[in-house]
Amino acid sequence: MILLENKQQLRTNYDKVPNNIIQAIVDANTTRKDHIARKILKRDPKIVGIYRLTMKMDSDNFRASAVQGVMKRLKAKGVEVVIYEPVLKKESFFNSRVIKDLDEFKKISDVIVTNRLSDDLCDVEEKIYTRDLFARD
Repeated sequence: MILLENKQQLRTNYDKVPNNIIQAIVDANTTRKDHIARKILKRDPKIVGIYRLTMKMDSDNFRASAVQGVMKRLKAKGVEVVIYEPVLKKESFFNSRVIKDLDEFKKISDVIVTNRLSDDLCDVEEKIYTRDLFARD
């Protein structure tokens, strides 16, 4: 799945692919992020927690994570976004507070967005928003 928001980068990487296909990919990614943000906002959260920035289990690559686009949309609507990311050494990420304590993160988050379901979150199941239907990577 291609998760780039930068159309120019996509065109550069796939310069032999017809432009209308590239545009369809960009549009689909935008539509998906808009949809996810709307679903989260319907819960009327004050604070949305992002559980891990990585796309895959046990990964440390969060630089190109698609959830960043969702975070931007939520913050644009005035929702505070906090992040639980134990491998991140910084105190903030894209102007969102990084919380190292999982219990604190679960307590303050009204909705918790996670790319993959995790046993760490089973006690706050009612707060979870995920598209992981099968609980596998």
